[in-house]
Amino acid sequence: MNPRHQQIIQVVNLRGNISVSELSQLTGVSEVTIRQDLNLLEKESYLRRTHGSAVALDSDDVGARMQTRYQLKQVIAACAASSVNEGESVFIEGGSTCALLARALADRSGLTIITVSHYIAHLLKDSACEVIVLGGLYQKESASVVGPLTRFSLQHIHFHKAFIGIDGWHEQTGFTGRNMLRSDVINAVMEKEGEKIALTDSSKFGQVHPYPLSPEIPFSRIITDDALAPEYQRIISKQGIALSRVSDAEG
Repeated sequence: MNPRHQQIIQVVNLRGNISVSELSQLTGVSEVTIRQDLNLLEKESYLRRTHGSAVALDSDDVGARMQTRYQLKQVIAACAASSVNEGESVFIEGGSTCALLARALADRSGLTIITVSHYIAHLLKDSACEVIVLGGLYQKESASVVGPLTRFSLQHIHFHKAFIGIDGWHEQTGFTGRNMLRSDVINAVMEKEGEKIALTDSSKFGQVHPYPLSPEIPFSRIITDDALAPEYQRIISKQGIALSRVSDAEG
């Protein structure tokens, strides 16, 4: 790894998300060279490439994460949206796929969307549906609210379905999250009545993160893509969780 690669990794991890053109200016090389660098660094798992940018692997920037595997996330979101019925109240957690789901439901006037994500609330500012934004401690990196006030708010609201983005799943740990406070909010949602649906692409399976998600209350359903490994499909089926797999439009 040369000094320029080290500089790129450092800047991407510091900023979370940075454009190819800005990296070109910072390093003094062409955008073509930067793209080649990013391809190499992504292959070696130092960062993620998006259209025109580089994103830190653990970035909570929803807008940046949305650009990664965008077409696939749209298909997952469309599948989730098709399961929402007229007149329902739905909880939508944070994350890029959940944001695309909110966008897909925005023009349906008979719905009520409940969220902890200010990013999602902003997406819905001109929507036809009703929007309820819960209170709590504002977590700037994820643009979501967390903490005891958020848990308290959840105790006083009800929904038919909850859509939740997850960071990892492993057969030994179940679902896990990267952020303790966001994981705590998800666990509070899982304690409520209603159908709980996990939205994630298949790359999250096999990953383990520090914080358990719903260790005692299972998800009702998982919506993911058809690249999910057969052994994971068998384990999930044995656990009694419904599995919906969509076709990866990118590949």
